[in-house]
Amino acid sequence: MDKPIKILLAEDEPSLGQIVKESLESKGYEVHHCKDGLAALEQFNKEEPDVLVLDVMMPKKDGFSLAKDIRKENPIVPIIFLTAKSQTQDVVEGFQLGGNDYLKKPFSMEELIVRIQNLLNQSRLQEDAKLEIGAFVFHFKQQQLIYKQESPQMLTHRESELLFHLYQHRNNVLDRSVILKKLWQDDDFFSARSMDVFITKLRKKLKKDPNVQIINVRGYGYKLTC
Repeated sequence: MDKPIKILLAEDEPSLGQIVKESLESKGYEVHHCKDGLAALEQFNKEEPDVLVLDVMMPKKDGFSLAKDIRKENPIVPIIFLTAKSQTQDVVEGFQLGGNDYLKKPFSMEELIVRIQNLLNQSRLQEDAKLEIGAFVFHFKQQQLIYKQESPQMLTHRESELLFHLYQHRNNVLDRSVILKKLWQDDDFFSARSMDVFITKLRKKLKKDPNVQIINVRGYGYKLTC
């Protein structure tokens, strides 16, 4: 028997939180409802969920701050923000902090459920991904890079994350500030230097195929060509 999908719901409005919890549970999800950001962070650390549904405006710790803390520990778990905010900058900030989707209040439960299922499907594809990068096969979940029939090169977690994002934007320039905020949670000088070091490490591991390159586009970012 398959285990139920675990959802962490952080919503400080009691009536809305109860409605969402009961609606999701009626669809077979296991839901933990927390009424503030600190409680949600504690619950996340106690038992990692499969999906997070986070209200932006919460006491003790807001949804954006909570997402930032969670992304330091887990860069993959899907996050949906719930918010009454409608400013474009708020939406941009949510995605920059690692959010995967954004649902504005009021919303229908049917829409929330569809979005949760879509993110779960994407997450499974990402975890199981075996990606072809020139003559290499990149196993994202196993953190392995295999050249032809040779033994796998093991990648660090950060190397795997960085290569995966470069692959998602392959043959296009990836803005360095976007990747810094997504993986390092900051685009300051020290984070940028750290990313440069990881780029150098990836280049060395990809050098056996001359058709695969990570190009530095000065003043903008990096481009993986393959």
